[in-house]
Amino acid sequence: MSEERTLFAYFNTPDQAKEAVSRMKSLQLADYAIERIDGYSGTGIQSLDRIGGTITGDFPSLAHLTLNGDFDDKDAAVLAAASVSASGMSSGGPDNRVTGRDIMLVAIVADGDYAEAERIAQECGAL
Repeated sequence: MSEERTLFAYFNTPDQAKEAVSRMKSLQLADYAIERIDGYSGTGIQSLDRIGGTITGDFPSLAHLTLNGDFDDKDAAVLAAASVSASGMSSGGPDNRVTGRDIMLVAIVADGDYAEAERIAQECGAL
């Protein structure tokens, strides 16, 4: 490819992003990645050393468990745990489902195909 452009598209579900990629494969698609994004750094509960950490209470913070946050500063963990998302008491969506676009598609396409890639992403539900 001569000149390339990068498209950032945000979706509600991974399936929407996968559908967009499958349709973009007819274009000059150099590379792509689909990732879940959030506002907190780290791997959270996945990085617990012991399986029984939640039973024994041996975990750093509520935000570590519920938001997958990995905080160097205890104050930051406490502040993150104050979020309504950490308690699980509010998701803001119908049937208590999480709403919003937390799935990001990054696609590198030929400059001439950028407008079509953007149209495809929007048709598949992208922001």
